[in-house]
Amino acid sequence: MSAEQAAEFIKPGMTVAMSGFTGAGYPKAVPGALAAQMERQHAAGKDFKINVLTGASTAPELDGVLAKAEGMNLRLPYMSDPELRRRINDGNMEYMDIHLSHVAQHAWFGFYGKIDLAIVEVVGVTAEGALIPSSSVGNNKTWLEMADKVIIEVNSQQPAAMEGMHDVYYGTALPPHRKPIDLRTVRDRIGQQYMNVDVNKIVAVVETDAPDRLSPFAPVDETSEKIADHLLTFLDSEIRAGRLSEKLLPLQSGVGNIANAVLAGLSRGGYKGLTAYTEVIQDGMLELIKDGTIEFASATSFSLSSEGIEEFNRNVDHYRKRILLRAQEISNHPEIIRRLGCIALNGMIEADIYGNVNSTNVLGSHVMNGIGGSGDFARNGYLSVFMSPSTAKGGKISGIVPMASHVDHTEHDTMILITEQGLADLRGHSPKQRAQIVIDNCAHPEYRPMLQDYFDRACKESYGKHTPHLLGEALSWHERFRQTGDMRPAN
Repeated sequence: MSAEQAAEFIKPGMTVAMSGFTGAGYPKAVPGALAAQMERQHAAGKDFKINVLTGASTAPELDGVLAKAEGMNLRLPYMSDPELRRRINDGNMEYMDIHLSHVAQHAWFGFYGKIDLAIVEVVGVTAEGALIPSSSVGNNKTWLEMADKVIIEVNSQQPAAMEGMHDVYYGTALPPHRKPIDLRTVRDRIGQQYMNVDVNKIVAVVETDAPDRLSPFAPVDETSEKIADHLLTFLDSEIRAGRLSEKLLPLQSGVGNIANAVLAGLSRGGYKGLTAYTEVIQDGMLELIKDGTIEFASATSFSLSSEGIEEFNRNVDHYRKRILLRAQEISNHPEIIRRLGCIALNGMIEADIYGNVNSTNVLGSHVMNGIGGSGDFARNGYLSVFMSPSTAKGGKISGIVPMASHVDHTEHDTMILITEQGLADLRGHSPKQRAQIVIDNCAHPEYRPMLQDYFDRACKESYGKHTPHLLGEALSWHERFRQTGDMRPAN
């Protein structure tokens, strides 16, 4: 049926779970038709809002149109749409930011209540009635199992050659009936190629022909290249020290320009035969798979620019043998991450001198995107690395501050901090030692004396001397920026 007809199944107050992970594999038609329906109801003076659950961020055709229609009461677990972000930060809708590994299991635990309906994009349907997953798997298996009703979008523009690139595991269970997940290498298949669905749940099938909409990444800049160089120098030193082999350990990489610069640096550094156990396959990783730097990658989703999609389609037979997409409850599973010994490489908004990392909220309260899977990997990986430029807004904001205005990853989960200024290896150091290492290596020269002055005075005047802080001024830099638009004091 049409998207407009399918949208009629969605009623105010429903909890609707949708496919999509980092801009890939989201439904392209029904959300827009639903938004139009919401706007008509609002014009008639009627309220029409739903709760929306996904795998991660989607695109303007889903998050954007529903946000503009004022149609969401609650959204989880990760987002990147500017319309959605604005409404969350204006306080006009609720947003739950949670670890991506928690979403499926919390849904099964009943923490989010009943899932009324699921909308899932697929590549196709087999003769036996199984679903061929699209460019992301995310939480789709869970949504199909838990939802009372299901709408399927069959997208003919997604490459049919993706069939067989998925590994959907059906062995999870609720406590106390859980059992070990027998995944020992990034290449292991532990599930099946297709997703199951009870055909009696399907109320609509909508045909679409539309691409994933992903913005191209900006060219790698000098700052990102310096950060990548610091990381590569560190990895080389770990190999020399015998803590890593020349094939490293499975890589996890966040999304963005710094992550792409790091990936490009691995190729430049001459690494070969690496593996990745991560969340997304982005352009930089595709290039490494093509040139042999990475020989196999496991993820839950693609996150490719239009150029990356063209490259994938041109050489799909090559990539089919080297990429596997799994459900995010497996791609982000803490026990698997710890057992494989992943090297977690993620971005941040700011870090404080002790290593507490804020990756979500500007000035402590203005959410950007969400924690995503960074916590899953940072807490459980062999190495946890956080990277960021040392300043933002033309130097008006320092990426290293006395106290983080919001903490997503505590000092206990942070091993390595990197800015373009340098790298701080925090392993094996006490809080005061960590603070001096961070100030010396990661702070911008313009802010370094200010941080040193704060730390020196805190060591003398704080209530306790284990993790010295001056509580009256620990967040004064953030407050100064709110008042003046600059963390630096006026001359």
